[in-house]
Amino acid sequence: MRERRPAQERRRAREFTLFVAGASGRLLHTAALLTGEPVSRPAPAAEELLTCALSRTYAVWDRLRGDDPYERARREMTLRFARTARRHRRPRGGLLDRLSPRERLVLVLRLYEGVPEEQTAAQLGLPAERVHALCLHAIAEMRSHRPRPAPSRNPGGTQPPSAAPEPGPPPHSAPKSPAP
Repeated sequence: MRERRPAQERRRAREFTLFVAGASGRLLHTAALLTGEPVSRPAPAAEELLTCALSRTYAVWDRLRGDDPYERARREMTLRFARTARRHRRPRGGLLDRLSPRERLVLVLRLYEGVPEEQTAAQLGLPAERVHALCLHAIAEMRSHRPRPAPSRNPGGTQPPSAAPEPGPPPHSAPKSPAP
């Protein structure tokens, strides 16, 4: 029996390591969206949120029995975020940092993760109508503060990007006389 225990522990650790290797990128992105941190820079709050969620998922790994470990880790992460939302109020420069923590949570679950409205409401302990209203408000807030689109590059490739004309009205020039 003593020999079976280490073998089970190694199997469990191997399965969990494979799960983390496959899912940690998306989970970290979700955590960065939740915390309002930029994804392109180190996101310490997002990493802490993910680490806590993964450790709680590992603690119940043997009891998952066919349940989706990604769903479990995401649920752990969102519940921890909801409990510590007051820490994530100040802007951090991320895509969703202008939203309140609850709006971020609803928007990420509904639109990024694709969790149904009723399931989101049950997970957060809110009425479905409130989840719907939060999602609509968050979308309206994001649309009202759209970043300006990047200037388009020259599709012909004949001019370097630095020589491309500035967007806007064309410069005024003297009309050319017709050729004889």
